[in-house]
Amino acid sequence: MDYQELDPAIQQRLSLQSFEGKFDVKDFVGGLSERLIAQSKASTGPFDPKPFIRTFEMAVDQLISLRKDVQTRTEQMEKSVKVAEREYSKKMAELNRGFEAVGQSFSGMEAKMSEVGRTAIRIGEELESVHHQRQRAQAAYDLIDFYNQFSKDDTTRIDALKKEGKEGRRQVAVLLRRLGTVAKEVDLPNAEKTRENIDKYCEKFEKDMLHLFDRAYRRGDPKMMHHCAQTLLDFNGGTSCVQVYVNQHDFFINRVREADAHADDELWEQLPDPDASVPATESGLAELFNEIRTTVGQEVQIVQAVFPNPAYVMQVFLQRVFAQSIQQQLELLVNKGVSLSDLASLRILQMVHQQTMQLVEDLKNYELPAVIPRSPVDNTDFSRQLSAAAAGSAAAAATAVTVSAMLETAMEELFVPYTEGQRYLERESKSLSELYASFLTNFTRYHERTHKGGKTSLFDRMVNQLSTAAATAGTPGTSTTSAQAAAAILRYGGLSAAVDKHKEKALEEPVTEEDGQLHVIVAETMLKWHAESVGRCVELSAANDVPKHIFALLRVLAAAIGNSYLETAIETAQTRVDAQDYKTEPNLQPLTVLRGVDLISHLWQQYVNVALLPLASTSVTVRREMVVFNNQTISRIEGAVNHVLQRLMDSILAWLSLQLTKQKKNDFKPRNDDLSFARVNTEPCVVTCDMLEKVRDAAKENLSGKNLEVFLTEIGVAFHALLLEHHKKFPVSATGGLMLAKDLKLYQDTIITFGIPSLQERYEFLRQLGNVFLVRSDILKSYITEGYLGRIDSVLLRPYLAQRSDWGQAEKGFNDSTGMDDGADGKGAKERFGMGRLSMIMKDLEPLRDHIPPMNMPSLHMSSRFTSNSS
Repeated sequence: MDYQELDPAIQQRLSLQSFEGKFDVKDFVGGLSERLIAQSKASTGPFDPKPFIRTFEMAVDQLISLRKDVQTRTEQMEKSVKVAEREYSKKMAELNRGFEAVGQSFSGMEAKMSEVGRTAIRIGEELESVHHQRQRAQAAYDLIDFYNQFSKDDTTRIDALKKEGKEGRRQVAVLLRRLGTVAKEVDLPNAEKTRENIDKYCEKFEKDMLHLFDRAYRRGDPKMMHHCAQTLLDFNGGTSCVQVYVNQHDFFINRVREADAHADDELWEQLPDPDASVPATESGLAELFNEIRTTVGQEVQIVQAVFPNPAYVMQVFLQRVFAQSIQQQLELLVNKGVSLSDLASLRILQMVHQQTMQLVEDLKNYELPAVIPRSPVDNTDFSRQLSAAAAGSAAAAATAVTVSAMLETAMEELFVPYTEGQRYLERESKSLSELYASFLTNFTRYHERTHKGGKTSLFDRMVNQLSTAAATAGTPGTSTTSAQAAAAILRYGGLSAAVDKHKEKALEEPVTEEDGQLHVIVAETMLKWHAESVGRCVELSAANDVPKHIFALLRVLAAAIGNSYLETAIETAQTRVDAQDYKTEPNLQPLTVLRGVDLISHLWQQYVNVALLPLASTSVTVRREMVVFNNQTISRIEGAVNHVLQRLMDSILAWLSLQLTKQKKNDFKPRNDDLSFARVNTEPCVVTCDMLEKVRDAAKENLSGKNLEVFLTEIGVAFHALLLEHHKKFPVSATGGLMLAKDLKLYQDTIITFGIPSLQERYEFLRQLGNVFLVRSDILKSYITEGYLGRIDSVLLRPYLAQRSDWGQAEKGFNDSTGMDDGADGKGAKERFGMGRLSMIMKDLEPLRDHIPPMNMPSLHMSSRFTSNSS
């Protein structure tokens, strides 16, 4: 089969074009054998590989021939490329030589041009110098000429120049400014008269220009107004023109408004009420500020079109707005607030401050570039030398700061009369003290009945405390002498006078038991009022004064909520506890007071930690003083609470001890009758357990955490000591042992309800001790040496064993067998069993007698105990 006999499709695949694009071997081989495979499948006989072999042999031969042709063409093309590359390299070398020659030519031309330029610059500088000298000479000549004319009182020439229109007036303004400067320096015989003539003409020129500006202002001619403003700027800085414009503005002349007399009645009724929300705005103030925003928005466009120095004009206009309109409205509102109360005046001051801050932020959007325009006729060195301190000096001074900075300064000056020095802090402290004293009037009246024996009433003492706190508010961290405190009270005599009104009114109302109780809601109200004052203080005080002002307000709060509220209630509780007769059942009501003290102190300290201390973080010294002051206040309250609890426990234990003394001598040696066996417990046991349950319930209701545990532990331990000493005194018969066991079981069950693990062990020992009266004498030895009591020194058990009715018969044999006397031949129970923990307990309690001395109770720490990590 020849190549020509191949299928046309196969011939097409063996052409050079089929290899130029994307080539795939599998597709290529598949295309060559596609027709042969179809023919083989169509044949019914066995597979014949010869067609495939011949076809692929012809294809290989054709591909080899094709490869030779391609290789030949490739070699020819490579030769052509090498020849072309050599030609290209030659041409590039020739071009590079040409470019280098051109570059050298341009360098030479540039050097020649630079030399010519330097020569031209030197000529220009010389010409400019000559021109300036000529201008100075001409200006000097004109000044001398005009000066001579003024010395002769001849103004014909300058009058003619002024009549030449806008340009003439501008030139006259510059000339007059220069003449005024020269007249001050010239010292000639006729100089004084000439100076007067120049000053008179300057004054007349300024009046004429201001008159022209006023006419243009009334006609609404901005072009002529701009010309007058520019001319007066060249003449003397243009301040007079600006003043005329501002003074004649309708905002200041025609600002007469009819306010609704009853528009804000509700606002003025709410302002003195500390529980009412702080008002957001006042109708008259809102109307004024809206008008200011509208007016300034319009004025900016006019000022930019009329004045060459718009920033200075806007500053003058805004300064007038703050110094006149806003200040008048502020004084009106604050004076009206003062007539109501200090709180009302402070709230209205804060409201105006907030609204003014918002106004300032809105007006800052109208910031204008602070530029000082130069006169087109005032461009010579001579003019710069003569007018260094004259032209534009006023505008320069005014526009040295931006409009935004001026607004900040104007707002600060607006509130200086109310916040300078200690004025604001004194009023804030006085307002808080008045509110607190008035709020606690019924509370102090109730507790005053407990303190009637004192020379000074509790109410007066509270007022004095609040007065002193308010007076010393401005000097945090410093101690106040008695003289200073007295002076402070006199200084704040207005506080007592203000509170007296509330006192007189309150005296007409009856005081209930509820008025004298501590309530968390009362503390929350006081903290809410204080938080409002703190927020106002942060807003109205300077940033550097905030820490010490916060400390001052903390002192006022501590005097009110600490001294006047909590400590007053604690003192009353202390008085009642001290007045209790130990023969009567103790009153546990003081525990209710202590619960209120704990909750309120916790709330108070959380407020101090979260709200006050972070505000003083910028001053490490003041913050440390606040922490020390706060810790001392809480420690003082804790000490008073501990004292009340100590006295209450003493009263409870004294009463319990008294009830135990009512135990009858034969309670544990009953007669063998039905009445004796019908009793479940003895009367002292029932009465004391009832009292312990009352103590437990009252303690769990009013104490918590470690306080509850310490209190119940002290009661349980002390009562345990009373019982140990008590049962040494009563003989016990065999049947009486059952009565004693019932009593001890009731004591134990009652104490178990306390939930104190350490007490359970003590009273379990007490119950086991009671069983020594139940066991027979023949097994008594094993009971006290092998059982629960085996851990106790047997010597300590002797006083109780001696109360057994059969002890006299069994004592000798018992001693011999148990070794209670620790003979020389045998080891006593102490050596055989050792001194156990319960033995040590009894050893400690051995010295107790009938009289129970006051306990040294561990300090009870309120859950609100405040500690600081500040260094």
